[in-house]
Amino acid sequence: MQQRGFPRPTDAWVGDVIPWQEGGVFHLFYLHETRAQPKEGMPWHRLTTTDLVDFSDLGVALESGGASAADFNAYTGSVVLDDAGVHHLFYTGQNPERVGDDGLPLQLVMHATSDDGMASWTKHPEHTFGATAGYETADWRDPFVFRDEEAGLWRMLITARHVDGAPRRRGVIAQCTSRDLESWVADEPFWDPRRCIAHECPEVFRWGGWWYLVSSEFSDAFTTRYRMSRDLHGPWIVPEHDTIDGRAFYAAKSAERDGRRFFFGWIATREGSRDDGPWQWAGTLSVLEAEQRADGTLAFHPAEELRDTFDRAEAPIVDAPTSLDAPDGYAHVLSADDAPASFRLVTTIEIPEATTECGVLLRAGADGDESYVLRLEPRRHRLVMDRWPRRITGTEQWQISGDVPFAVELERPCRLEPGVHTLEVIVDGDLLVATVDDAVVLSTRIHDRPAGRVGVFVGEGRVTFLTATLSSRESHAAHAATPDRELLATAR
Repeated sequence: MQQRGFPRPTDAWVGDVIPWQEGGVFHLFYLHETRAQPKEGMPWHRLTTTDLVDFSDLGVALESGGASAADFNAYTGSVVLDDAGVHHLFYTGQNPERVGDDGLPLQLVMHATSDDGMASWTKHPEHTFGATAGYETADWRDPFVFRDEEAGLWRMLITARHVDGAPRRRGVIAQCTSRDLESWVADEPFWDPRRCIAHECPEVFRWGGWWYLVSSEFSDAFTTRYRMSRDLHGPWIVPEHDTIDGRAFYAAKSAERDGRRFFFGWIATREGSRDDGPWQWAGTLSVLEAEQRADGTLAFHPAEELRDTFDRAEAPIVDAPTSLDAPDGYAHVLSADDAPASFRLVTTIEIPEATTECGVLLRAGADGDESYVLRLEPRRHRLVMDRWPRRITGTEQWQISGDVPFAVELERPCRLEPGVHTLEVIVDGDLLVATVDDAVVLSTRIHDRPAGRVGVFVGEGRVTFLTATLSSRESHAAHAATPDRELLATAR
């Protein structure tokens, strides 16, 4: 099915995105993953968009160098424009048949240029270089180049690893500098926390009085994080909530237009298209917008352009307001009909003190017992993704994974003080993007339940749903989700 606002090439998947904005157009270069066997080499492809919803697929942008080339796999990098109007593309070259001194597949920084507005690229193999002294040759990738106007030079951030230290803590963002975008000189590490295996897809940008450093990690967690500083050279502050999204949204990098900043990442697929399938590398492109708070920290939510693709007419799931009261139990209310395959659900919830849980049910059965669950847990200040039934582990009644509190890695921290909070859910086929208070996002896949009702619930508490509405991309009248008042007081 077409998932508007979530592009994916036919018979392939979107890997790391390299966004570049120019003239109001977002040029979204990405690693084009076919999952073909034997491997056929990784090229860059390009999408363009002006509205962040409808995308033009321009096909191959940077070709694989071929089976014997150093850039058999053309991996992640960046694009810049010089003063002469020439575009420069820096990327990672890798060939599994070429190994470094450490015996692992060699990674190299490579360079290409375009003087026809990025329609074609000329590679410059003479500008290729590998890891500088003190770094492993097998981790030298994701070059991010930007202009340091104050210093009058170009800086390149590189995902790297020290040759010494605990193997799980060698990750570092190395740095090289240049004045001509051709010759690069090693500089001091840009960021050296000695915390993770690697800091992938780094980028740095300035927004107002703050600098932001973004990178993705896969050791302690599989996620994209950011740091902030008043100075380009640090020290870098860890915000209270430093992640952009959860486990399924990865390798996000950003671009700015008209004072707005958008993060482009991919929502991973699952093996076998099933809820219990292992996460896979690459998936569907997804866009999140960042908002800068007064203290410099960032809030994230879907772009308004995506929200505007849903009908303005909204069907109530419950009458407004509706209170659910279950101080030591559980209560829910469901729509009478199944929701459409693509919809936007928005609910505002007044949550008093001492409430254990509340939230929304998605693709639920007629009695609400089997469903996907987006659960706000005020006592733990988190949003979690759950589902019922969980994995069945045996034939006995109790072998139902009751000790698994939620879907592994699908937990997001968020402040849930007593008061009014908004939970928004966008569902499009197997994609789900949930947002709390326009600030905290959880993206994932939902495979096993392709259809069902929607609803709201409370567990061990009393909450008031001030609004709970659903809008689709089709005729509102045909897919309105109407309240089933008989289930309003359902408790167990």
